[in-house]
Amino acid sequence: MNKTDLIEKVAADTKASKSDVESILKSILENIKKTVKKEEPVQLIGFGSFGLVHRKARVGRNPQTGEEIKIKASKSVSFKAGKAFKESL
Repeated sequence: MNKTDLIEKVAADTKASKSDVESILKSILENIKKTVKKEEPVQLIGFGSFGLVHRKARVGRNPQTGEEIKIKASKSVSFKAGKAFKESL
């Protein structure tokens, strides 16, 4: 399922227009991004949690040459499925 499919299904379920659903979904996603960027978790009870993960700089290997390379520190987003979501699978 992609974003367009999701918008169509939500619009059908709620009898709302696709444009209204699209703007609501856009707002939800933007607010999740902004909150995680501020290093605050987003917890959707029954669904899951989004959070920011800091990865330290480290040394890796180029798989083709075996040469050591430096990998910079980075930030990434984590998602942990909630209990109800896991149990529904």
